[in-house]
This record gives sequence, structure tokens and C-alpha cells, in this order.
Amino acid sequence: MDKAGSKRRTGRGRSGSPRTGPVRSHFVFTIPSVFAASRDVQEKILSDIERRGFNEQTRFAIKLALEEALINAIKHGNRFDPRKEVHVEATITPEEALIIVEDEGPGFDRSSVPDPTLRENVEKCSGRGILLIEAYMNQVQWTNGGRCLRMIKRNEPDVIPGC
Repeated sequence: MDKAGSKRRTGRGRSGSPRTGPVRSHFVFTIPSVFAASRDVQEKILSDIERRGFNEQTRFAIKLALEEALINAIKHGNRFDPRKEVHVEATITPEEALIIVEDEGPGFDRSSVPDPTLRENVEKCSGRGILLIEAYMNQVQWTNGGRCLRMIKRNEPDVIPGC
């Protein structure tokens, strides 16, 4: 366990070579419902993604989606309730990152979330997190009554050349 009370587990590579490291990393975190606690989670996951050679655009997409997911879990899911926690699990290989974020809140119906691209919502200062997550990740799934978000980003070539 680290300072934040988070667990980190890593798998072993087939060759076991210290040069290439494990084939996959597996992280498990349980954090309180405060934004400061989410920064350590983001830092550890993003550091591993960079270490595995994810390109700049893919790293940006994961950073954005992870940050939005954690904000939503803390703010909208757990409503900053100090008795509730956010659970994060990430499995990272050189090919993809699978990240699961689950809160202990009441959940929500994804289909009832207002579309932030509609004229009446465009000027609102919030409400774009889900849209960004779904736009930037390759796969997004909401389960457990909206309390659990499972997202996958593949490490694909940059979409915009030269970035």
C-alpha cells in the first residue's frame, strides 16, 4: 500500500526480463470523495501509460477521460460525502488501458443526462464530462445503475500527424 492507502499490483512478463518489465500493470485504488485524493491515482496511472509507450494523443485522451470520471464520481456520484469512497481499477498493457471507476452514490440513468451540444445547454458551465469520456475513449460502458464506468482506450497511432 502507498501513502494514500492505495494498492498497486503488477503482473509479470512472459520473459521476466527486467529490461521490458511486466506485460501488464494492474492498479487498485480506494480513495475518499475529495479531489485531492484523485490526483495521486491519475498520476500513477498516467505515469504507467507513458512508460508503456502510449503516444501523446492517446495519453491526452486517457488523462481527460480519467479526470472527468473521477470528478463525476466524487462530485455527482458521492456528492463529496466523506463516508463514501471511489474505487478505481486499471489494467494497462502496451496495447490498451482498461480503467474502471465506481462510486457509492445513487447512480443515474445515462439516457436522462441532457445533451450538452443542444442549443439550450451549450452555454452551461458544466455537463460535458460524459460527452468527453465517450468521445475520447474507444469503449465506454455504464453499469451498476450508472455507478460504475468501464472505459477502454487502445494505444493506436496518432490521429493528427506530427503530434
